[in-house]
Amino acid sequence: MSVVKGNTSRRGVLGAINGAHHRAILGLYMVIVLAHWAEHLVQAYQIWALGWARPQARGVLGMPFPWLVSSEWLHYGYAIVMLIGLFALRPGFVGRARTWWTVALVIQFWHHIEHLLLLLQVQLGFLLPGATAPTSLVQLVVPRVELHLFYNSIVFIPMLVAMYLHLRPNDSELRQMQCSCAPTAQRRMTLAPTAG
Repeated sequence: MSVVKGNTSRRGVLGAINGAHHRAILGLYMVIVLAHWAEHLVQAYQIWALGWARPQARGVLGMPFPWLVSSEWLHYGYAIVMLIGLFALRPGFVGRARTWWTVALVIQFWHHIEHLLLLLQVQLGFLLPGATAPTSLVQLVVPRVELHLFYNSIVFIPMLVAMYLHLRPNDSELRQMQCSCAPTAQRRMTLAPTAG
């Protein structure tokens, strides 16, 4: 496969992630994202459909490992993994897909700040005024389960749009792409010289 000159000509790990291995790394990243989002959906189902009390609604992994739900380190770690993944995979996106991916990155950056605030409260032993437990800023008005389901949804939706557009680039975007995601036949047709 020939590589087109574009905006991701870096070498090293980021170059490999956003070049020859973009499709594979992106696929692995999406599996992680979907698994986490599914945990939030199961927890919401346990609360709203099954009528479980919030402390007992712990998703799938939280049932056998209850400490997972209450570990701010784990939640913050996932927020960082999401942020790093969105940042590291961004150079492989071009055009409309890059715009949508950037939207997801910006929203996740804020989500990460909210988790950092929760982690700092646990580690430093302080609470926000009027709070009885570690609380993020938006959590002062929206319950935690609903808030994090919302955050994960509004990060996931622009990611899906970005992926859709990335895997179905227009001719201009295809010429800019340097990654392994573009359909090979489409790439060959777009890059082939036209007979005049």
